[in-house]
Amino acid sequence: MEFRLSDEQRAIVQTVRELTQNEFRQCSLKYMDGKFPWENIRKLADIGVLGMAVPQEYGGLGLPVLDTALVLEEIAKGCYVTAMAVLGEVGVQTRIIATYAPASIKQRLLPGVCKGECILAVCMTEPHAGTDVGNYTTNTEIRSGRLVLNGTKTLISRAEEASAFVVFTRLDGRPGREGIGCVLVERGTPGLAVTGTFHTMGGENLHEVRFDNCELPPENLIIRDDGFKRLLTAFNTQRCLNPSISLGLAEGAFDESVRYLRSRRAFGQLIGDFQGMRWKLSDMYVTIETARSMLYRACASARPFPDPVLAAAAKMYCNEMSLRVTSEAVQIHGGYGFTDEFPVSRFYRGARYGSLGGGTTETLRDLIGQRLMNELDDSSGIYGFSIGGLSNACQ
Repeated sequence: MEFRLSDEQRAIVQTVRELTQNEFRQCSLKYMDGKFPWENIRKLADIGVLGMAVPQEYGGLGLPVLDTALVLEEIAKGCYVTAMAVLGEVGVQTRIIATYAPASIKQRLLPGVCKGECILAVCMTEPHAGTDVGNYTTNTEIRSGRLVLNGTKTLISRAEEASAFVVFTRLDGRPGREGIGCVLVERGTPGLAVTGTFHTMGGENLHEVRFDNCELPPENLIIRDDGFKRLLTAFNTQRCLNPSISLGLAEGAFDESVRYLRSRRAFGQLIGDFQGMRWKLSDMYVTIETARSMLYRACASARPFPDPVLAAAAKMYCNEMSLRVTSEAVQIHGGYGFTDEFPVSRFYRGARYGSLGGGTTETLRDLIGQRLMNELDDSSGIYGFSIGGLSNACQ
């Protein structure tokens, strides 16, 4: 089995790495107060990163999920807030528009996404329902060809900067998961209001968004039928991109730990010469590489969306691995690791988000268990053994 990256993949990763390490890493502290990293976003737009999920006919690169994950991983090594901002442009909201929206909406929004001029937000979580999609109360009534949206979404990223909101909503009050659809609400629509701000421990701001009798044209009904199924399918991609940030945070914390162990002295020698410290590095490295293999395999299974179990397993493992590795990085740095001046504290805070967004680890464990009970292949005994992510090269 071949797991080498293509020349094109290596080139874009190296370009993003140089930009991240030379510029983003040095200024990451200034984005901890909730400021949106516009400067970094524009630089990434200039090299085509924001168009990775946009089809070529709309000005994008149309790259596979793996390529997108590689880039997010590299950005996260330098600045968590920037990685999360980019996730909004290459993640589920862009892919839903690119896959399901009518051509008129694609033409209106997607070229701006590529240029960094159109920021997108996805609205799912409600004050009393997050993972429990079947109990969403936000509702879109279809009246004489017009759409009327009412409800409240919360903990929404990029709401203050967004040009458009991809909103998962109930349609005509239909109950349960089967009643879920998706509409597009553009900035300036009467009745749309960003009404609250929550500052996160990772540094970015999240917001409450209200829709009060927002009237929308019929073309803004992006998903009408099988909304919940399509939502989950699209989110399999998000479950590969979220953990790519977790992986990058762990790698960034690992790199900082190696630098520190090479420079800090105690008891007359480098602390990296102590066996206990070397063992920490060894354990960190092994879990990082295990997570990388799981994630890349899940990404490579995309046709065009990744396999749900491989994506869930990769997300769960990467999220939890990142917490362990970044915590060890803080421990290695001692008291310095607890200060804002050392990057490992920011890596640790950013890592805490991974297991909350895009499906909690508890939900994913249950999902994986259900799928294994129902779909284990008796002939091979291994779920997904014949899936493309294992049988094909990463390229």
